[in-house]
Amino acid sequence: MGKKRKHSETTHDEAQPQKEDVTPERPARTLLGWKDKNEVTNEVEDNSPIFRNREKVLVTCSRRINYRYRHLMLNVVSLLPHCKKENKVESKETKGATLNELVELKNCSSCLFFECRKQKDLYLWIAKCPNGPSVKFLVSAVHTMEELKLTGNQLKGSRPILTFSANFEKDAHWKLLKEMLLQIFETPKDLRRTKPFHDHVFVFSIVDDHIWFRNYQISVPHNESDKLPRGGLDKMSMIEVGPRFCLNPIKIFGGSFGGPTLYENPFYVSPNQIRTLDKRKKAGKFAKKVKAKTRRKMHEMSNPLEPDEFADM
Repeated sequence: MGKKRKHSETTHDEAQPQKEDVTPERPARTLLGWKDKNEVTNEVEDNSPIFRNREKVLVTCSRRINYRYRHLMLNVVSLLPHCKKENKVESKETKGATLNELVELKNCSSCLFFECRKQKDLYLWIAKCPNGPSVKFLVSAVHTMEELKLTGNQLKGSRPILTFSANFEKDAHWKLLKEMLLQIFETPKDLRRTKPFHDHVFVFSIVDDHIWFRNYQISVPHNESDKLPRGGLDKMSMIEVGPRFCLNPIKIFGGSFGGPTLYENPFYVSPNQIRTLDKRKKAGKFAKKVKAKTRRKMHEMSNPLEPDEFADM
């Protein structure tokens, strides 16, 4: 059995200070490597405050949407690496409050809502949540990637180059639409799911007061060593990838999915009015035929033919 330690020895050992091994704090991780905190504070003090684009877009659609319009929505989701897809939302009068709540839950700042009516008409809502503004478009001339079967092939997650026609600087409402499209379709800088290079172009052009969207791949010729030759940028070509669609602006609201009307398109004609006019044209053709038959009968009754004396032979 071992001897007990004396009281004096235990107090002496406890009195001695123990050396603590303190590990240095790991610096912050960046894209270029590890960075010390002192360097970061010096950079922030020297330069102006750093702007970080934290734009995230919520993409969703209404119930009872057509399959072509659903494929168009999925094409837009594949083009935007900074978007979040949500389940279908019921298209009612209270859809604005529901969508604003979903945007807040998903930690997004914008929303693209594809609303389908009568399984024929597609409307696109572009809104900045929760304070607005928001725009309602009528989508027409829809062609998805699967329908076009084009030869262009872009890398998923790459950053697009946005180009706008000179017509966007003409009026105030076109300037507002340009800024909203720029904020929504532009990819944030330090996003985790993006690639650090550009290989396709988003083209927004105004023709006949409609916004036409095209997506092109940037094709650069390469030599045998798979490097860009000198002067090769002059031989670049654009190959369309898709999808295609046309946006007809209906109204611009001051709030998110509603509010005061800032702009209303005076040349907008709803699809229901177009269908009723077509029905009236078809009904007018049938009425003309009926009137022609009655006139022919009245003419035959008023002008009877003389009996033919050779009818019995």
